Amino acid sequence: MTDAAALPGQPRGGVIAGPATARAHCVLAPNPSPMTLDGTNTWIVAEPDSDLAVVIDPGPLDETHLRAVIDTAERAGKRVALTLLTHGHPDHSDGAARFAELTGSSVRALDPALRLGDEGLEAGDVITTGGLELRVVPTPGHTADSLSFHLPADRAVLTGDTILGRGTTVVAHPDGRLGDYLDSLRRLRSLTVDDGVATVLPGHGPVLNDAQGAVEFYLAHRAHRLAQVETAVEAGHGSPAEVVASVYADVDRSLWPAAELSVRAQLDYLGEHGLIED
Repeated sequence: MTDAAALPGQPRGGVIAGPATARAHCVLAPNPSPMTLDGTNTWIVAEPDSDLAVVIDPGPLDETHLRAVIDTAERAGKRVALTLLTHGHPDHSDGAARFAELTGSSVRALDPALRLGDEGLEAGDVITTGGLELRVVPTPGHTADSLSFHLPADRAVLTGDTILGRGTTVVAHPDGRLGDYLDSLRRLRSLTVDDGVATVLPGHGPVLNDAQGAVEFYLAHRAHRLAQVETAVEAGHGSPAEVVASVYADVDRSLWPAAELSVRAQLDYLGEHGLIED
């Protein structure tokens, strides 16, 4: 058994739901699966002395969960004034429209199709609801519309599915692109080096207490997988399914369909950079 403190990013032990930093509180959605881990982390973020809160990723369309998020905010003396989405995958966004009905809040996202209200989200935007400061960081790669949110006051970053609290994420080809994803990881590494970000608040799994260690692990993992895929192609594994069977042989087969998405993204990347023949 590996000690949790020794794992990349130092996953925080204990229950995932609950207070994570001075300004961020997790409400865990009841949708566990091999792809969503323990479930989707819905984040309530607010200044401690403010009566307004921002909710990031209300999660699936589950009435009990959505009301639990509202109840959690209200018990802390806060009203949900704004909803943000890290990306459009259903486990993060399907409940957004109903949540907006329940709270009267607008929904801001990069993808116009997911917005409810006049405002979207763009790189460099700064959210200031209730005195809270959240900076919008573009982190495409898992999906084209993936965003992260930098919470400077807590030296934290909310990463959606770009960095998970356990395991690694899928580059969801064809919408997700590996080159974009690697650039996004480097952008997050810059936050840890230049802006002092120390904590990852992920979309799934436990909080990570070593943000730089987590990013470095993700970059090293991607480089290793890319080399494995290149070797598999050179060995004659021609189709994505054949590459998955070779490279991901030690991974639960229930995850192979997701792995194939990442393999397709890796093959595209290798082809674009002339490392394999198209």
